[in-house]
Amino acid sequence: MGTISVDGVTRRLGSTTALRDVSFTVDSGEHVGLFGPNGAGKTSLMQLLSTLASPDDGRIRIDGDDVTPDATAVRAKLGVVSHRPMVYGTLTARENLRLHARLRTVDTARVERVLEDVNLRTHASTRVADFSHGMTKRLSIARAVLHDPTVLLLDEPYAGLDQRSAMDLQRILTRFDDRTVVIATHDLERAVDDCDRALVLVDGTLERTVSLTDRDRHSFETAYLEAVGRSELQ
Repeated sequence: MGTISVDGVTRRLGSTTALRDVSFTVDSGEHVGLFGPNGAGKTSLMQLLSTLASPDDGRIRIDGDDVTPDATAVRAKLGVVSHRPMVYGTLTARENLRLHARLRTVDTARVERVLEDVNLRTHASTRVADFSHGMTKRLSIARAVLHDPTVLLLDEPYAGLDQRSAMDLQRILTRFDDRTVVIATHDLERAVDDCDRALVLVDGTLERTVSLTDRDRHSFETAYLEAVGRSELQ
């Protein structure tokens, strides 16, 4: 479960083509990273995968079901962490998750287990407005996995985190290794540890696919720079 198929997808935003004939598959349980410079099409692709928009051409499927804005069954399989945490600052961490549990018809007993998974059990009664950025990010991950999705979509999960918070987040994500994960990030170094494979987008086109199973940062950075055609790391 959790197999993703992207077949000939094109997405237009006005006169701009954000994605152009993009095709790839993600196997069940595989962790795949989306990379590319600003404007490469990563956000557009994540929106399509998240059922927030539909492609102008092509098809996206999860476990054989079409991914569209009205695909309720597909949405139930997705856990999404975006730039917006999608939690309420006036509620405590526990109250936020209990609210989402009711909306998702999830047993509220799972709330405590998920709080433990993301290392927020001791802060469960704290208002989210008093959380650090890193704690809020952890809560957004808790919200995303509360209904036990088979696919996790993570859009720049490390953005704005200090080194310690980023390391904490990386340790938490290893607890969900059995799920299919698509992660969009600019963090080349950390992604080598998080992903099995990298997809490099350039100007809306899938320019290169790179295996990361050997965890060789230098080789990946070289391949990435060759794909984008300029040195972003310098």
